[in-house]
Amino acid sequence: MENEKLGVAIHGVGQVAYAHAASWLKNPHCKIVSVSSRRKETAQRLVDKFGIDCTVRDSYDEVIRDERVDIVNISGPNHVHAEQGIATAEAGKHLMIEKPMVLSMEENLALRDAVAAAGVKSVVSFVLRWNPLFENLKSLLAAGAVGELFYTEVDYWHAIGPVGYDGWHWAHTRKTGGSTMLLGGCHAVDAIRWLAGDEVAEVTAYSNNIKGLFEYDSNVVAVLKFRGGGIGKTSTLFDAEMPYSLNIDLVGTEGTLRDNRIWSKRLLPGQTGWTEMSTVMPDSAAVEHHPFDAQMNHLVDCIRQDRESHCNVADGYRTHELCLAIDRSIAEGGRPVSLPLE
Repeated sequence: MENEKLGVAIHGVGQVAYAHAASWLKNPHCKIVSVSSRRKETAQRLVDKFGIDCTVRDSYDEVIRDERVDIVNISGPNHVHAEQGIATAEAGKHLMIEKPMVLSMEENLALRDAVAAAGVKSVVSFVLRWNPLFENLKSLLAAGAVGELFYTEVDYWHAIGPVGYDGWHWAHTRKTGGSTMLLGGCHAVDAIRWLAGDEVAEVTAYSNNIKGLFEYDSNVVAVLKFRGGGIGKTSTLFDAEMPYSLNIDLVGTEGTLRDNRIWSKRLLPGQTGWTEMSTVMPDSAAVEHHPFDAQMNHLVDCIRQDRESHCNVADGYRTHELCLAIDRSIAEGGRPVSLPLE
């Protein structure tokens, strides 16, 4: 393992797969050995763009039977992630799985248990965890910059519609897209868990569908109660008419972090107004903007060093459980839903 390169198979070749491929190609410990899709010609287009010398396939069964494959990059439509992830784990392959990794609690449990039973390494593509602003925020929280955190808010406001989105044909339906929280809001939900360092005990959510573009309600707001006594809020707005925005508010007993602004008398006793951090912001939905290099490097390091990721399937289970609890509250007219769901 120390000297041999890990064989990577990319399955599913939508827009995000091109960003994935670019990142895998930069890692010196990896080699892309397979690219596949339901249609072989679409897989070939990705291979041609990067000039990759690898096998091109239209069969997922062939991918997981290939002895050269150590890691499977699952990046097809939402509704196939869980089935393919389970098959990958059962074949003894490590997996990098795009979000959402599941569309139901049944799938959530099955995928979590399959990965645990197989003992393979995994990373769920909650790419914000490697964003430089998030790295700064985690460091500031750990340093006690805001004291005891008692309010956490992350919002995902992203105008999504049939124009300019190559996954629209499957993303807007319940069967293949899932829900607003699973399609995009899961990024904000995972960010809340990651930044708060605590799990949600109860959620109450409401929604509407103003433009009627989606089969499910496209705008969601949820109020959260954490196990440790904190409170929070998350919202996802697909009907918003505005540039992409990920809003972050972290309020503590001794300071506040708002996006890239700091108010902390503990760290900055002489400040007279907000202090701004110069860093890379999570302010674009473009896949080229996402820190996939760091994410793929992280998974490779976990495999080579035989350690678990902070963003593995077992942890992703909790993020998806919270998304599904929000959906359940909406379906039940805003009734509070307690966690864990199982």
